[in-house]
Order: sequence, then structure tokens, then C-alpha cells
Amino acid sequence: MNRPLAIARDLWERVAIYLPIILMTVLALGTYWLVRNTPIFGAPEPAAPVRHEPDYFMRKFAVKTFDGAGHLKSEVFGTEGRHYPDTDTLEISNARIRSISPQGRITVATGNRALSNSDASQVQLFGNAVVVREPATDARGHVLPRLEFRGEFLNAYTNSERVSSNKPVTLTRGNDQFTADSMDYDNYEGVLDLKGRVKGLLVPSPARPPVAK
Repeated sequence: MNRPLAIARDLWERVAIYLPIILMTVLALGTYWLVRNTPIFGAPEPAAPVRHEPDYFMRKFAVKTFDGAGHLKSEVFGTEGRHYPDTDTLEISNARIRSISPQGRITVATGNRALSNSDASQVQLFGNAVVVREPATDARGHVLPRLEFRGEFLNAYTNSERVSSNKPVTLTRGNDQFTADSMDYDNYEGVLDLKGRVKGLLVPSPARPPVAK
């Protein structure tokens, strides 16, 4: 074996002893470089709270809802409507809402502004609020006179035929009239709760003519 080859072999054997250390050093330096140059991703931001903003508008509109059998339940009319997805409510300007109960009784609610839930089963009326239940006949054949509520604010539950208000209101039932500072009327239970300064005008029914013998 010539001398240069022997020297090279001897050098390689010495370098091979330190090769694992050299490789680990290179690997450590590479890892350090990656850590220094890898972009840092921030923690995920919390979801923004849902804002009370309309997701769509309607103008000069009419919306109808139907029950499972295809019968008309309600009609909503207005000059402008704004739907709020966070509460699933519809705010209506110059509102007129016509509701038909399962018994066929018709209730009409109007107001300068209204706030209705998705199926118009609860409607809040603001400004010149009027709720009218048209004359009807109950299951026993008794005639139900026309019923009208007036005030600056009315909260109407059309399905349960209930109307309440925490502001002054006027109630007209047939020819009778009542006024109060607040009211809660439940037609199903037949209960009228008037509070505050209450006044009432009861008009006697006309006398029936005597039965001829």
C-alpha cells in the first residue's frame, strides 16, 4: 500500500470516530434554524358575538303562514320589514297582522310599528296599537261580541287569544267600554285584569219584547 493511500485511510478512521457527533450538531443547528424561522400562529380568536342587525329587508310586503294541513294561520302586511337573525323576529313599519285561530276566529292587529316572532303567534305593537277580534260564535253556540283593544303599546298572543299592556289601554266589548293604566286579558280563561285608574261603562242590553200568548 502506498503512503498517500495509507494517510487518507488513517484520516478517514479518525474522522469516522467523530462523525455521529458532527451529524448530531448539524441536526441541532437545523432544528434551531427551523424554530427561528417558523411563523408563529396566534391563538384562535373567539367568535364575534352575534349583533342585533337585520339580515334582510322587505318593502310593501305580505307574508302568509300555514299550518300542517295547509290552512291559513296568519297574514302579515307592512310598508317595510326587517328580519333580525339573532332573535328570529320581524320588525314591521305600519303593520297589519291578520290571524286565524284553529276555531276560525279572526283577530286583526295594527300599529305604527310591530315586532313579531317567526310565526306571528306573538306580536308587540307600538304607536296607535289596535287589536280587534271580530264577532264569532263559540263551541256552545254563544255569540262572542266584537272585542277591541287600543293603546300606545299592546302585546298580543294570537294563538292563545291573550292581550296585555303595561301602558294605558281602552277595551271595548260590544257596547261596553273600560279604560285602565294596564291590562291583562285572557279570552280562553274569560279573565280580564285591569289595574291602576280603572273606569267602566256598561250599556244594558235592549229589553226583549214580551212573548205573545
